[in-house]
Amino acid sequence: MTATISDTLLDWYDAHARALPWRAPPGAPPMEPYRVWLSEVMLQQTTVAAVKPYFEKFVATWPDVAALAAAPEEAVMAAWAGLGYYSRARNLVKCARAVAGMGGFPRSEVELKRLPGLGDYTAAAIAAIAFSERAVVVDANVERVVARLFAIAEPLPGARRAIRAQADAITPDTRAGDFAQAMMDLGATICTARDAKCLLCPLSADCAGRASGDPLRLPVKAAKKAKPKRTGTAFWIERAGEEGGETGREVWLVQRPGTGMLGGMRSLPDDGWSAKGDGHGEPPLQGAWRAAGVVRHSFTHFDFELSVVAYAGDSTQPEGKGEWWPVKTIEDAGLPTLFAKAARIVSA
Repeated sequence: MTATISDTLLDWYDAHARALPWRAPPGAPPMEPYRVWLSEVMLQQTTVAAVKPYFEKFVATWPDVAALAAAPEEAVMAAWAGLGYYSRARNLVKCARAVAGMGGFPRSEVELKRLPGLGDYTAAAIAAIAFSERAVVVDANVERVVARLFAIAEPLPGARRAIRAQADAITPDTRAGDFAQAMMDLGATICTARDAKCLLCPLSADCAGRASGDPLRLPVKAAKKAKPKRTGTAFWIERAGEEGGETGREVWLVQRPGTGMLGGMRSLPDDGWSAKGDGHGEPPLQGAWRAAGVVRHSFTHFDFELSVVAYAGDSTQPEGKGEWWPVKTIEDAGLPTLFAKAARIVSA
């Protein structure tokens, strides 16, 4: 049964593999480790459609790991803006510098896990896809396929041990990278979270979930807890630039602390809100402020409402570090999505 599942799936993958910029065609020599690593980091909790333009921009700007290692962290953070989960970008730079110092990526799953920002999944994926090492690769798509294939009814996260064991049992000794990508493609296109296209699935004959009559109930997930709600305020401080007039508008931007929410990113000043509590800090300038709008944004662990207020007086430079940025090129500032939304409602 094990050989049947892997052989059947690889035959399906040879005919139906998705063409992706970080992927070698089925049966071809592996893609270079840099591209595999970069794509896997970007794809964590992010869709393929969202990642494609970011991946292409990164490899055009920094074509190899040495180039990325030499890049200023703030430039990488700015290029990452909008992709979310910004700790990934900080770890990306740390990892690139570590790999460059080693002279290249290690091949084994164990050694890869020692690199900054690489967990079990990412290390296994790089080992299998970039180096053709046998490794058990389990992401959310693979987790769903395996849970249905073997009708693993224990609720998550407790079911993950059984899911990994079954994934290990069907992972072949050869073409482990293609097999891992085949499982990902099956979960992304056929055995999806909202649909089980069993008539199109190459593994339907062996699927215990399909035989049960209700594959969509698997994997069983624990009830979601309601997200807490947080509130904060962002401050828009504007002045006329050297050009003068409307085209010369400039806005005061700051760099957030290196750790914490949106760490190291360029942003509007705010009142000190965090994932743990609402903002209560003082505005950076004393005087009159006017309401400019409200931005709503959902983070992983909380929902957020950001009130945006604009300074109504003569804008002198606030105390502390920051920079004046031309409003007409605010999209080039690399603001994270939350603050990019805030900028749009004021600068429109």
